[in-house]
Amino acid sequence: MGSVAWAQGYTPVLCDYSAGGGVWMGAGHIQDPASQRLTWNKPPKSVLVIKKIRDAGLLRPFKELCIFLTEVKGMIVYVEKKVLEDPAIAADESFVAVKKKFCTFQDDLDDISDSVDFIICLGGDGTLLYASSLFQESVPPVMAFHLGSLGFLTPFSFDTYQSQVTQVIEGNAAIVLRSRLLVRVSRESTEKKVQGPVDETGLIITNGENNASHRTMQYQVLNEVVVDRGPSSYLSNVDLFLDGHQITTVQGDGVIVSTPTGSTAYAVAAGASMIHPNVPAILITPICPHSLSFRPIVVPAGVELTIKLSPDARNTAWVSFDGRKRQEISHGDSITITTSCFPVPSICFRDPVNDWFESLAQCLHWNVRKKQNHLSSEEEEEF
Repeated sequence: MGSVAWAQGYTPVLCDYSAGGGVWMGAGHIQDPASQRLTWNKPPKSVLVIKKIRDAGLLRPFKELCIFLTEVKGMIVYVEKKVLEDPAIAADESFVAVKKKFCTFQDDLDDISDSVDFIICLGGDGTLLYASSLFQESVPPVMAFHLGSLGFLTPFSFDTYQSQVTQVIEGNAAIVLRSRLLVRVSRESTEKKVQGPVDETGLIITNGENNASHRTMQYQVLNEVVVDRGPSSYLSNVDLFLDGHQITTVQGDGVIVSTPTGSTAYAVAAGASMIHPNVPAILITPICPHSLSFRPIVVPAGVELTIKLSPDARNTAWVSFDGRKRQEISHGDSITITTSCFPVPSICFRDPVNDWFESLAQCLHWNVRKKQNHLSSEEEEEF
């Protein structure tokens, strides 16, 4: 049976593209994805609780969970500062004693990557995506409770949260390693320079001449990268490269590059296949392509994809990462996408296979159809 150990600052990597898709053992044996188990190197002591902001229906579950974790389990609870600024929580005098025990942090300001042993999400699928965005390298195991609308990525019911959380703390849980995309956005800036070697923005100064410099931003993406035409009425016109070779030009509303986890999100609405998260792959799905033959494709997880605005494009493009950080892409800019070495260890309710098919059935109503009636004995005789 496979196991995945977790300690502060460490999580299994997918750089060999085997941890997520099965490992060859001996003479042709493939590890069963359902056998991946969570194993603690030492008992967990700290937990990050992520709650959907401004959702009154989550106040009671949030308070119950935090009281259980602090007073019953004796754990250190991390909570984002803006969660406690909710007027309903701030005004609750009965919750004051519990709040004093919290460790608070602010997104984009505080680094808690080495402080948290595991994560509990209360809300919908967006809370899991948000948890992923907080960790640019190793991600602690994530336990997600279904308290939102869809719940494809949140397999746990809050009705039995005490026993479920206890099992996770004891290390009695299966996990699925959800691969992420490492995305680098490189921008080309050209400015008139006056003097000096380097200005405060990092651009090289060359005595009054125009000089191009590249600035790079990096993102970890759990679902998908979307490149689209934005507010323009023109077709999106972007070139797509695989390992340095141009494979096609996307002419349409845009293109989606997604993980297997993201295959059941925007990609499936655009016509992509649904892929189990244990499969090491990257999906490329056009959005309303102006071509009848442009079908979605799946490429190996080890490739490097690059997206650039075509030289003859009539307009710029826009890019977003898991629906956030939306920004404009111009000529000279490039988007490079590879599979990240830092997956999201997602804790399962049962196991990776059963949980996935349960979500397909319950959330997306996959292959739901009224069953065909069987033939009567008289009808069978007619044939």
